[in-house]
Amino acid sequence: MAFRQALQLAACGLAGGSAAVLFSAVAVGKPRAGGDAEPRVVEPPAWAGAARPGPGVWDPNWDRREPLSLVNLRKRNLEPGEEELTSRLDHCKAKATRHIFLIRHSQYHVDASLEKDRTLTPLGREQAELTGLRLASLGLKFNKIVHSSMTRAVETTDIISKHLPGVCKVSTDLLREGAPIEPDPPVSHWKPEAVYYEDGARIEAAFRNYIHRADAKQQEDSYEIFICHANVIRYIVCRALQFPPEGWLRLSLNNGSITHLVVRPDGRVALRALGDTGFMPPDKISRS
Repeated sequence: MAFRQALQLAACGLAGGSAAVLFSAVAVGKPRAGGDAEPRVVEPPAWAGAARPGPGVWDPNWDRREPLSLVNLRKRNLEPGEEELTSRLDHCKAKATRHIFLIRHSQYHVDASLEKDRTLTPLGREQAELTGLRLASLGLKFNKIVHSSMTRAVETTDIISKHLPGVCKVSTDLLREGAPIEPDPPVSHWKPEAVYYEDGARIEAAFRNYIHRADAKQQEDSYEIFICHANVIRYIVCRALQFPPEGWLRLSLNNGSITHLVVRPDGRVALRALGDTGFMPPDKISRS
């Protein structure tokens, strides 16, 4: 019984969100008359849920896939013994590692008024070829390519996929470009609050849907490619590493760059590469 009570207490602790780590208030310097800095509180967006104290503490259940959170210990008609409970927990544990490759689309015609006309430039097409060659050279068995439905991401995907024959492609609106959350420090020319409210919820949904530890049924490590946009990738990296997501705009990504995240079976996350374009000649690199 003591064993089960301890598990119940632990489950209650894990049931909380990672919102504390990611959306806790951030104090930044705001000049006062006396020259000192007055803290400016950055409130979490409405879709982030209630924030809890504890910034800087790793939340092991950030993806809600910790075994304890997948086993219902509160069913009144279910009183498992220690052996049965241990077996159920083992059944819920992830066994494989997920390798997530986040690719930013190649250079495109930014001045086009319609989204459908924002096609890749000649340089952008070259960049996509180089990125495809780089991914193919890794010798990995990629499981799938998930890409944004925006024109520049679709065209980048089409070129890259030629170097990865047999890998299935899936399009999604969740990965479309947008403004994920108001950046900190603030930028005067950035978006109004209504844009963050709409885009932020969608990009957060993309994170929750695609970035998590492997399913317990997955037996082998997976290698997945996501071709999307700079803002989406920067936000995902901050969320996955449990860094303040408001800092996403402090990161910079080149066109056609490769960002590599690793999600271990225990939920730990590592960033192996951020915006890598070392495989491109200097004259082929851009950030537009």
